[in-house]
Amino acid sequence: MLDSDLAMLYEVETKVLNQAIKRNIERFPQDFMFQLSQEEWQVLRSQIVTSNF
Repeated sequence: MLDSDLAMLYEVETKVLNQAIKRNIERFPQDFMFQLSQEEWQVLRSQIVTSNF
């Protein structure tokens, strides 16, 4: 699940969700979130586009 999906679920902006998580990071499991590199994001995006056809 992406941060934008979770933000939509809670009806807040993605930026607001990420800020709240960063302010309260000790309340979340260590593996709750991670950040993709630009290269990883491009690969993921290309796989999503490919799977839609």
